[in-house]
Amino acid sequence: MDLTEDPNYLTPEQANVDFYLNAIERSYVSLMQNFGNYGAQVTRIEYLGSRNYLNAYAPTSFDDEWDLAYRQILADVEAMTPIAQENEQFHHIAIAQLLSANVLITLVDFFGDIPYSEALMADEGNFNPNLDNGAAVYSAAAQLIDTAITNFNKEAALEPEYDPFYNGNYENWIKLANTLKMKIYLQTRLVDNSALSSFNQIVASGDFITSTDEDFQFNYGTNENQPDTRNGKYAGNYRPTGAGSYLSNWLMGTMLEDGDPRIRYYFYRQVNAVPGEEIEPNEQTLTCSMENAPQHYIDGGFTFCSLPNGYWGRDHGDDDGTPGDGFLRTTYGIYPAGGMFDDSRFAPVSQGAGAAGAGITPLMLASWVDFMRAEMAMVEGDVAAAQEFVVSGTAKSITKVRSFGALDEDADLSLAPSEEQVNSFLSGIETAFIEADTEEKWNLLAEEFWISCFGNGILNYNFYRRTGYPTTLQPNREPNPGGFIRSFRYPANLVNNNSSISQKQEVTTTVFWDTNPASPSFPESN
Repeated sequence: MDLTEDPNYLTPEQANVDFYLNAIERSYVSLMQNFGNYGAQVTRIEYLGSRNYLNAYAPTSFDDEWDLAYRQILADVEAMTPIAQENEQFHHIAIAQLLSANVLITLVDFFGDIPYSEALMADEGNFNPNLDNGAAVYSAAAQLIDTAITNFNKEAALEPEYDPFYNGNYENWIKLANTLKMKIYLQTRLVDNSALSSFNQIVASGDFITSTDEDFQFNYGTNENQPDTRNGKYAGNYRPTGAGSYLSNWLMGTMLEDGDPRIRYYFYRQVNAVPGEEIEPNEQTLTCSMENAPQHYIDGGFTFCSLPNGYWGRDHGDDDGTPGDGFLRTTYGIYPAGGMFDDSRFAPVSQGAGAAGAGITPLMLASWVDFMRAEMAMVEGDVAAAQEFVVSGTAKSITKVRSFGALDEDADLSLAPSEEQVNSFLSGIETAFIEADTEEKWNLLAEEFWISCFGNGILNYNFYRRTGYPTTLQPNREPNPGGFIRSFRYPANLVNNNSSISQKQEVTTTVFWDTNPASPSFPESN
């Protein structure tokens, strides 16, 4: 029939720029959510169920992320741009450029060197693109952000029909662009002597994310299928069979010990007691309740196996099997998953409960920016400024999280923290920071940053490799889990299909901006 184009698919000439942009945005959210989960798992914000870091993630684990990044996001941006330029749809282009720049940054952060200059060149016969140095990719991403800002400032002939992030507010988009540049300077401060001054230049301009109404996030709906528009953490845990994920004992224990006012929003308890705490150990529902704590847990004074008051989670590296505890384990609450507010009702999870999945994926929040500024202040030796940013970042996080309580219409919000309790908590952080020595200040900064980033662990993973803090993290259950993951192995599909790239044989290879000592001596807690 001499057909050269598949009649079942649209050709580029038939493409709709709005549809392209929608696909890019949705794929971007999925990619950032996935990488956010990986970063959170290795830094104890989420639960990691492997006793060995090398084997924690098989190369096949990242095939979907690589496909999202290259075949969907970057390829769609490449195909969309000339059409949008012809139509003078400059704001479509700007959004796509900004998102693709952060995709490139994140790929470098997780994998190190990646294909870039020769990527997306299959039409020219190059099916085996070489790796580019991570620093070069970062530089290209920074230039792409600057180009995006230029396009945001142009007058467009047509505007995007749908902007799920900022609803056409391009001032906020430019603030996000500048904030991502701050992120670049922060992450490269160990290898770039000008990074600190470049960071401070943006701060001086004031044109970056500073308020929660400028937060960069994706909002989910409540539809259960065709399509499922709910937050993935909700969909995977508010099921007829109960919760499907375990939560981090380190994070829950830290917040419980500190009396953190966000704890009832982050976590929903289905029961009021955990075996080995208020009730007798139970080998069937919680195997470790019948075990003795490992010696390195005892020596370090770390929580082992169980927490009081029904906070039923798992330790870092606990690889026990999965018992029938779907209606026993603690699961995600109202923030950010759109689940239930924990008002001590101790009812089992169910589909449609709480906010029915109408949560968010946080992508860049004003509270996080304050913690970025706190880190830079500590580097400069400005302890007073660091203290101010730690407190303000925590306050912004608490305010945002508390606003989600009303989304659970069945919740008894009389158990929500009062203004007095919140103010007392913030005063405690301020006092603790003032009285702490330098290492304790870094630990306090890091712990509050960790808690505020619940829902996306990308920045925490970078912070941990950059600073080594906090040193208070619960260690792996295994005394010798291997060197901490300084970068992940390449996706299986990449190395199996690209003759120019060989698989890494370890996970201790550092990315270009990580100049700290080799693993396993760094970070201190593995």
